Amino acid sequence: MAYVSDPRLFDCATQGDEALAAAEAAVAAGECIVLPTDTVYGIGAAAFDAAAVQRLLDAKQRGRDMPPPVLIAEPSMLRSLATGLTRSGLDLAKAFWPGPLTVVVTAQPELQLDLGDRGDTIAVRVPDQDFTRALLRHTGPLAVSSANVSGRPAATTVHEAIEQLGDSVSVYLDAGPGSDAVPSTIVDLTGEPHILRAGRLSADELASIVPGLFGDDA
Repeated sequence: MAYVSDPRLFDCATQGDEALAAAEAAVAAGECIVLPTDTVYGIGAAAFDAAAVQRLLDAKQRGRDMPPPVLIAEPSMLRSLATGLTRSGLDLAKAFWPGPLTVVVTAQPELQLDLGDRGDTIAVRVPDQDFTRALLRHTGPLAVSSANVSGRPAATTVHEAIEQLGDSVSVYLDAGPGSDAVPSTIVDLTGEPHILRAGRLSADELASIVPGLFGDDA
């Protein structure tokens, strides 16, 4: 596992510009950062940097069989990452992004994405967190997973993330306590849309946009 000699902590409210610059520089250098989302805190790395993504997995003590999702700044960016999108999938993204919806899509075949053993799919989300979306506009897509060591609770404060991840992360971004420990709802859009993981968005909310959408246990 790669370690940094002096992890830095920034307050997003009072050190916004400095925090953005430090986080952008860390991502460009292939290092990991901890960032706020609209659910729990996340550990992030440049999505198109395979070595950086591996550092993320190592920090979490997580195998390549559990590739991290990708966060993007704008719903319109989904088309640049995914192929075979259907009207149903686009309608879900339009209705619930930014927000706690993660979609699994078929990746564009020419993308140089090594997130782990993901096959030809990627999971994508637009977080409803203004500071993180501003950061994503500077860095481009980030591979982001919950900020915790695998098997331990996800961090809902930056200090919980520091306690678990320590000097495996270069920059910690503090935006106060997470708004909700309930994870995003995951919907598979690679075929007939269906729910892979229940989360903050209910099946009824999703079905209001895509009637008949069902879960894996249906």
